[in-house]
This record gives sequence, C-alpha cells and structure tokens, in this order.
Amino acid sequence: MLTAYDIYHLQNKHPHIPTRCAPRPKSGFNSMLDSASPLIQVKNLEKTYDGGFQALKDVSLDIKKGEILALLGPNGAGKTTLISAICGIVTPTGGTVTVAGYDIIKDYRKTRAMIGLVPQELTTDAFETVFATVSFSRGLFGKKRDDTFVEKTLKSLSLWDKKDNKIIQLSGGMKRRVLIAKALSHEPDILFLDEPTAGVDVELRKDMWQVVRDLRDSGVTIILTTHYIEEAEEIADRVGVIAHGEIILVEDKTELMAKLGKKTLMLDLQQPLKEMPDALKRDGLELSESGAQLVYTYSTNGERTGITALLQNLSDAGIRFKDLNTKQSSLEEIFVTLVHEDSAKTNANNPAQAQ
Repeated sequence: MLTAYDIYHLQNKHPHIPTRCAPRPKSGFNSMLDSASPLIQVKNLEKTYDGGFQALKDVSLDIKKGEILALLGPNGAGKTTLISAICGIVTPTGGTVTVAGYDIIKDYRKTRAMIGLVPQELTTDAFETVFATVSFSRGLFGKKRDDTFVEKTLKSLSLWDKKDNKIIQLSGGMKRRVLIAKALSHEPDILFLDEPTAGVDVELRKDMWQVVRDLRDSGVTIILTTHYIEEAEEIADRVGVIAHGEIILVEDKTELMAKLGKKTLMLDLQQPLKEMPDALKRDGLELSESGAQLVYTYSTNGERTGITALLQNLSDAGIRFKDLNTKQSSLEEIFVTLVHEDSAKTNANNPAQAQ
C-alpha cells in the first residue's frame, strides 16, 4: 500500500493517476473470479529502463485464484519489477497484464481496487496511530469508513492492542504487520508481499507464515517474493524461479521437488574403509573423508533406483553396514542448481557480458 507521499509523487509524475480509486464493481466481478481462467495473466511482459537496462524479458505467467505463489530469485532478478508492473507502479514497455479479465492500464481503477501491496520498505507515517493509518488507507480506495472491519483486520494480525500506538513506537516486525493491514484495508482479492519477512526474527517469521496461510484460507490470492528458501518451502503452493529478468519455471512445489529433487542414501559402515573398492566404483558411490560412510545419490523419477544392485554389490564385496538413512534434496538446493544453470546459459550466449 502506498503512502500519501507516494501517491502525491506519482500524481505529479503521472497526472492521470487518481487520488482515489473507484469502488470495486458489484456486478460481473465475482463471476469472472470464479471462472476457469487465471486470476492474473501476464503475457510477454517486458520492462526496459531509460538507461537501457532490461529488467523483464518476455515474461509470461498465469496465477490461479486462491493460491500462494512464491517468486524466488537472486538480487536484481526482476522480482520487484514484475510485481510492481502488475500493481501499476511500473509502466511496462511491452506485453500485457490482466487481473480478473481487466487490463491493468485500460482498467487501472478496477485492477488496483482488487490488489493490495506490501512493499519491501517500511514506508508509512511515523507519527500516525495504527488505527488511523489503516483507516486512511481504506479511504484512499473510495471505501466507506468501517471501524468494525479495521478492528477485525488488526486483530487478525495481532495489532489490536497497538491500535492507539504511533507507528514510530512499534518494532520492525509490528511495522511490517501494519503494512499488511494497510494493504488489506480495502478488502482486496489479491495480496502482493515483497519480501514480507525481511529483517524479522525467526519466531515472528513463523507467525507471519501463519498469517499468510490464514489469508489464503479466507480466499485471498497471495504472491510473495522472498530470499528465504524455507519460506517458499513452508507456505507456497507453487514456486516460480526468476533470473536475469526471465521466468525459468513455475511449478507446483511438491511436483518440482519430486521432479528435480534427488535423494541421497547414506550407509554407516561397520568397519571404516581406507579407499573405495574397485568393484564399487562403477556404482557412483562416494566415500566420506572418515571412511565410515558410503553415500549414494539417485533420482526418484527413474523406473529403477539402482539400490537393489548396490546392496548386492556391497554384500558381494563383504562390506557390512550398521545403519542407513535417506535425505531428500531441499528446495534451496534445487533453486541454486536452477539459477547456476541459467547463469551458465546466459554467459554462454553473452560471452562479453560474462567477462
């Protein structure tokens, strides 16, 4: 949600932007949301800044109603530019974006009324009370005063006991919750969270995850950008990976981990080995530095994992183990692999840029 200063700045730069958005249309809107078409549809979106830097390159993305989509990517990948373009803060230089069938440029009043944005920066009036700043944000969208709704929103974010506190008196985590409350003040169907738990301690981060889940359960569609891989692994339904302004993939989280993830079988030996026996080298085994553990990595997608043959070969070689366990690749490992592969591809296509 933008502050009054931000809106003033945008109006001076773009006079066509209104101070108050029209109330959400009452007819036809819900039927569009309930249709089989994506809630948000991004087609061939591009953004090139005046200096020539291309932040987004032919980005296409469909976002489903009622899901939590996590956008992962390194710094400068284009995550913030993408959500800023969808929210109407950044003007695309190519492509189209529709929200519930409405074009974000032609029908900007309708689309912005459907969207709430929680930015990275803690931008809000430091000397205003929590209750007043959330109520003010609601009024910016042409919504009638509704103290009951504001109270409900603040309670859901554990902010009700802080309602009379000035923003400057709040902790960083509480200020971030106020930003979420502001973004929800006009009852949007879509919520964008740009690095929602940046600078928040571990305990509060987990509380925020529950807030996001509760919002999704209430019917709000959520798109979040994050640097915390465990955040996406914990709460996202789907994961999108963006690098160098391009979408590398968008997959269901569980399917992604099953498709790209690998499993590792670790065998704790009864007697340490000084070196790998020649008969076992072809099995792709690795011997730990201590010699007390054999490690075998395999894909879960193949018809055969090779474990049965491996165990038989160990038996034939007279090697006994006392324990075994397996480990699934984490989303972080998959993400790092994808980004490295994309960087290698980019450098191969642009050798001058790699230097």
